[in-house]
Parts: sequence; structure tokens; C-alpha cells
Amino acid sequence: MHLGVDSPVVDVFLRGGVPREARLLAARGLASTRGDERLAILALMAGDEDTVVAELATSTLADLPAEALAKYLTRADVPAQLRDWFVLRGFTETSSAGAPLTPTTAQHVTHDGGGDAAPVVAAATDPPAEPEHPLLSALPVPEKVRLAMLGRREQRAILIRDPNRMVASAVLSSPKLTDTEIEHFARMQNVSEEVLRVIGTHRTWTKNYAVAAALVKNSRTPPSVSMALLPRLQEREIKSLAVDRNIPESVRLAARKYLQVQEARRS
Repeated sequence: MHLGVDSPVVDVFLRGGVPREARLLAARGLASTRGDERLAILALMAGDEDTVVAELATSTLADLPAEALAKYLTRADVPAQLRDWFVLRGFTETSSAGAPLTPTTAQHVTHDGGGDAAPVVAAATDPPAEPEHPLLSALPVPEKVRLAMLGRREQRAILIRDPNRMVASAVLSSPKLTDTEIEHFARMQNVSEEVLRVIGTHRTWTKNYAVAAALVKNSRTPPSVSMALLPRLQEREIKSLAVDRNIPESVRLAARKYLQVQEARRS
């Protein structure tokens, strides 16, 4: 089920294989602070094969403030597929455009999936001070996701390297993420290829020349991403790449070919 939301975090849930604890967190509406991501993930969790996760997500959806939800879904930037999902299932009816969605109301849930009847608000505020690396790396996945979304810059720099793809994707979806951090991630040699692929296919991020150049120069960037960005680089940098043995051979050869074509056009 695709709900039209372009997001690394939503993609992780769409691909499956997300740990149960993380799905329970998502079913409480706490997997993201971005409105469309949060609603899309809740919709996915409502159809989860684990009945506890599905029932919790359905309960969280039922507790959403109806008026705020209706106003949010009529915004022009909300995908039609996401809006239709909620309307067809009777969670809301479309109305006049208005303010963005307020923080999700969710049920408190324990790690075993149980919960009490008292709703709590999943406020998107800064979390309290958390232990740093290596203790940060030892935290449960749901806590890592929470810090990836809402934590400090130093914590994101650690969590972007986490082997769990959901944690790294949560970093890239953080509302606190800056262009400087993206450029830093694009240069890193110890992040996953998937992180570099996401950055390299994000139109807004790759408009930044420094990000595009960092990705092409990074030996871990998937060659298909590097070659797509290669024509955007300045010729002096492409000349350097043509003899750089630290990058994949396919990218090095593509740089040489590009230079040959440019030379032929000038002659």
C-alpha cells in the first residue's frame, strides 16, 4: 500500500522487516513529527499482521482530533492517496482548508503491547539529556528512532551510522536536520550505501553543489547515483575524479568519457 508520501521513514515501513518494538512505537504515532509521515505510518500500522500493533494504531487514529485532522487533510501538500485512505475508512470527512495537524493523541503502551485507557499527547519537544556514544548505540531501536527525530545534532551524527536502516532513515527525516549536516553525511565513509542513495536522490539536497560533489567523491556512494550527479560538477573536479582510484572504476571511467565528450564539442 503506497500512500503517496515521499519519505525515507515511510519507505522503511513499506519495505517491511521493522522490529515489533519499533512498530508499536509507530502505532502510538511516535515514529515521526512530520504530519504526513505520521499519518501514513499509522495507516500502514493499522493493517499490520500483528493484531496488537494493528489495534493500537487503529485506536491512535480514532483518538486523533477530528476537526484538526479534517483541516490538515485538505491542505494542498497532502497526497491524494493519503487523504482518500482516511476518508474511505470514515476517520474524517473533508472540509475547508485550515491549520496543520496538532500533535497526535496516542495510547500509552508498554513493551509487551498492553496499554491503559488514559490518552497521552505525543508532543514533538526536545527529549531530555540522553547518554552519548557508546551508550547511545546500545539503546533499543524505538529510543534510537526517537532521538534520531528529536535529539541533538551530535546524536544524529552518531545515529546516521546505525546499522538499523529505520534509525538512519529517521535521522534523514528529522525536522531539525540542517543542510550542513546533510553535506557532512554525504562525505562520510562509514554510513550505509542506502543513506547515500537517499541523499543522492533527494532533489532539494542535491541542489546544493557541495552535497552533490561530496557524494560523487565518496567511494561508498552507489555508482548509479554518482554518475547521475557527475555532469553537475565543475570540470576541474571531474578531471580529478578521472584519475581518482579511491572511487569505483565505473565512476572514474564515466568521468573520463564526460571529459572526452566535452573536449570533442570544443574542437
